[in-house]
Amino acid sequence: MALTKKMLGFLLMATLVGVSLGAVHKVGDSAGWTTLGNIDYNQWASSKNFHVGDTIVFEYNNQFHNVKQVTFQDFQSCNGASPIATFTSGSDSITLKRPGHYYFLCGVPGHCEAGQTLDIMVTPASLRPSASPLSATNYSSSPSSSGSASSPAPLPNPYQSNASSLQVLSVWPALISLAIFVIGFAY
Repeated sequence: MALTKKMLGFLLMATLVGVSLGAVHKVGDSAGWTTLGNIDYNQWASSKNFHVGDTIVFEYNNQFHNVKQVTFQDFQSCNGASPIATFTSGSDSITLKRPGHYYFLCGVPGHCEAGQTLDIMVTPASLRPSASPLSATNYSSSPSSSGSASSPAPLPNPYQSNASSLQVLSVWPALISLAIFVIGFAY
């Protein structure tokens, strides 16, 4: 009986840790990261709220595309020659670790110019929709080490959640585990 209670406690804690993780956003939704279909990635990003701890996933055919995280200046000029990071797997998950702008482009010649670019604004995790109302400042730091910054942009509405359904669905296992845990102590 003591072992059962310990196992239930462990399952509850493991499930609650999963609930505290950030949302997962697939770039371009079902279209993914591509030049086909004239996808406006910045319009896609403007409909999302990105927070520290969230993950963005780039899915693409790695024979024809890649992902390069670049500085604001390189983003503006479609220059992928000196990226901050390069991703080439075709299924790249990037965890957003700090507030501010993140700039991405496809480094294949002509793809950036064709619109395969992404500029996202990441807000602190404390500004998630479940947080109490806070006055927010504009975070407009560039990812470059030179400290150059982009022009300020308004923060996304922190009370409108567009996170992946993965975040919402992860609450149910926690509630079920909690119920099992409570019932386990009743016996």
